Amino acid sequence: MAPTQGPRTDQSQPWLPLVGGGNDGWSTETEATATCFCGAVQLKFPLQGPGLVETFICHCVDCRKVSVSMFATNFTIADPHLKYTRGQDNITAYGQSHTIATDNTMTNHFCKTCGTLMYRASSGYKGLNFVRMGIVDDYRLHETKLKPRVEQFVESRVGWLCPVEGMKQVEGMWVGSTFKEESKTE
Repeated sequence: MAPTQGPRTDQSQPWLPLVGGGNDGWSTETEATATCFCGAVQLKFPLQGPGLVETFICHCVDCRKVSVSMFATNFTIADPHLKYTRGQDNITAYGQSHTIATDNTMTNHFCKTCGTLMYRASSGYKGLNFVRMGIVDDYRLHETKLKPRVEQFVESRVGWLCPVEGMKQVEGMWVGSTFKEESKTE
């Protein structure tokens, strides 16, 4: 489907707004793409388990810093299910552990050209990738299959932001179907 501009009228069809340099994103009932701002890097991922593990909002101070916002919206994809359709050679990684509450090394994977953060990986959760929701090409998925189910690190949420009604509230980190909750705070 060709990218569209402006408000969408047909809520049943993919909504692929014209954003940045990539305009060949797509989605099906079972998988979709995520593209960096310049279009050099594109990933494809499943929209159901076992590859899609969880969808969440993160309030940890690390996500706040790296997203330059007060929270980040993410979804977790298991390693063998996150595939590059192009641009793997255009990814650079930066990892560190000194701000992570768990002392795990968190590695950020960026597009070398435009700097878009594509996903993060933690040494403490091997085999899982934390993908940024904002890079998903079909914006309809933000309201449907990728809608966050959990707010984590709520103890770090800014006071002027209210909890999302009906969403699971978790202190520490929540890792979806493994239901691992950490008691450490940042």
